[in-house]
Amino acid sequence: MRKTERFVRRHRLAFRRRRETCHRGILKEFSIRMKRMLAVVLMLASGLTLSAVAQAPASASTAAAPAKIAVIAFQVAVAQTNEGQRNFADLQKKYEPKRQQLKALSDEIDSLKKQLQTQSATLSDAQKADRTRAIDDKEKQLQRSAEDAQNDMQQEMQEMYNALASKVYDVLNDYVKQHGYTLVLDFSQQQSPVLYAAESSNITKDIISAYNQKSGVPAPAAEPALSAPTPAPKTPAAH
Repeated sequence: MRKTERFVRRHRLAFRRRRETCHRGILKEFSIRMKRMLAVVLMLASGLTLSAVAQAPASASTAAAPAKIAVIAFQVAVAQTNEGQRNFADLQKKYEPKRQQLKALSDEIDSLKKQLQTQSATLSDAQKADRTRAIDDKEKQLQRSAEDAQNDMQQEMQEMYNALASKVYDVLNDYVKQHGYTLVLDFSQQQSPVLYAAESSNITKDIISAYNQKSGVPAPAAEPALSAPTPAPKTPAAH
């Protein structure tokens, strides 16, 4: 009977250690994914947006004219418009309370584990089992909440990007027609065929400027720079 109890205790201890390592990574992973999610969404959506440029049928007059090719980092253009910067900043602010909530729950789990360790000698087996079960339940809650928040944020970001990318594409389409371009290549995609392009053919900044002018959204306010610490006055060396 004692051998069985010792085996169960060792098994529970090993299980708790694995769960502890897991839950500490959940909060960190959520913060990292918040930053990476935007890049993933941009990469997936930008390839669909520019396809119409290459697929648009050329008119008879255009077919006879010399080819005029431009390149663009479309996903960068969308994200760096004033509207894009504002929208994505607002989305991060929206999910900041959720991140703080997850952090609070993670800190609570750490505190409960420390209490269990320090008070283990004075607790009965039943009390230890109850506290261990409560910690396990909170760890499961933390994991579910983090996954739900990640999924919700990713869906909102995808919808936000698609709506903005469609409007940026309209500006791009007008710009291409006005300047007589016959082909636009997106070099921000991983499988882009562009190996080299002269800087003069890059219209990314032009599209950003054109969209900002059309949308009328002001540039985001610059964050105040941290003032450099004032150095302490030097004491003259004694002679």
